[in-house]
Amino acid sequence: MDVRIMGFDTPLLSTFQQILDASDDGQKSFNAPTRTYVRDAKAMATTPADVKEYPNSYVFVIDMPGLKSGDIKVQVDDHNVLVISGERKREEEKEGAKNVRMERRVGKFMRKFLLPENANTDAISAVCQDGVLTVTVQKLPPPEPKKPKTIEVKIA
Repeated sequence: MDVRIMGFDTPLLSTFQQILDASDDGQKSFNAPTRTYVRDAKAMATTPADVKEYPNSYVFVIDMPGLKSGDIKVQVDDHNVLVISGERKREEEKEGAKNVRMERRVGKFMRKFLLPENANTDAISAVCQDGVLTVTVQKLPPPEPKKPKTIEVKIA
């Protein structure tokens, strides 16, 4: 479709037409999400989590049935973001067996949580028991209130 045919020949419509033409040619559009972004978004959407705050800690609870500790990665990046990720692989088929229905989710999973400023990133523990991962992040102690400082007044 050519915008000039309809009697409109403005720069805005021409630019819009170029974008449409580029996407019709199979080229990437300017704002198309990358494959990595789409994969990560799907992984995050399918990984539900509970987050609890206690007086001395934050606790993140995620169901991970059938996963071993080697399949799970827990880390904190430079921007104080807790990243929990891993992958559930499909079981190898045994000889003579065929899958009739496959509903259990396989593939990558991931969750990201921005930790509060009072999170102690040096005191994090992770335990996976009975298919439930529990990550505990200790809180930093509250800062002590500043005491007034007395300055001696000298005679000049």
